[in-house]
Amino acid sequence: MNRGPLLLLLLASLTAGCAKSGAEKPASTLTEAQRDSAIARSSLPGASVVGRALDVSGRAATRAAGMDTLAR
Repeated sequence: MNRGPLLLLLLASLTAGCAKSGAEKPASTLTEAQRDSAIARSSLPGASVVGRALDVSGRAATRAAGMDTLAR
């Protein structure tokens, strides 16, 4: 019994099943920041923590940008 063609067929079908098509649309068109902001404004448990984290991140980015201009 020659298993070569059967094994080749199995391998080809597994490979074809794992391939991604380029025509798939993303699940969401929102950016990560937009999604985080929407979560922060929601009534989900922990949403206030997300909002505070966004505030802290924004302040850190502003501070880093300020220090960047001082170095020039």
